[in-house]
Amino acid sequence: MTAPTSRPRIGLGIDLHRLAPGRACVLGGVAFESPVGPLGHSDGDAVLHAACDAVLGAAGLDDLGTLYSDKDPQNAGRDSQDFCRDVLRRIAERGLAVWSLDVVVETELPKLKPRRAEMRERIAGLFGLAPDRVNVKGKTGEQVDAVGRGEAVRATVVALLGDA
Repeated sequence: MTAPTSRPRIGLGIDLHRLAPGRACVLGGVAFESPVGPLGHSDGDAVLHAACDAVLGAAGLDDLGTLYSDKDPQNAGRDSQDFCRDVLRRIAERGLAVWSLDVVVETELPKLKPRRAEMRERIAGLFGLAPDRVNVKGKTGEQVDAVGRGEAVRATVVALLGDA
């Protein structure tokens, strides 16, 4: 890989979803066995939603909710990996590429540690990166707020973009 020549662009994305019993649990494009899953209009993948928002923000584009409204029936139950592919298309049209992603996932359930490497590889593949350009960290809520009570999952992502 050649060294980047443009000035980097940084974006921050944050997403929070309630957790509901019987709901599929998909985080970072990886399906987890879990008694609860994120509640959302699409598949509720808070990790990919936050990643898309971070990338869109760094590119100076509208946010995920504006581009893919939860009022649009076409987005009902939609796989969030579709959003990632479209976001990549949008930034490529601007001559940009994702250089790296740093991901923090806060949740009590599911436990991420056994599948963190898989999440990292899936996210890297979705954003056209080598796995060493993506980091995924799992945190608990330490019994504080909705995350700590096991009622929600929160994802925070920092994206670094530059010339394609």
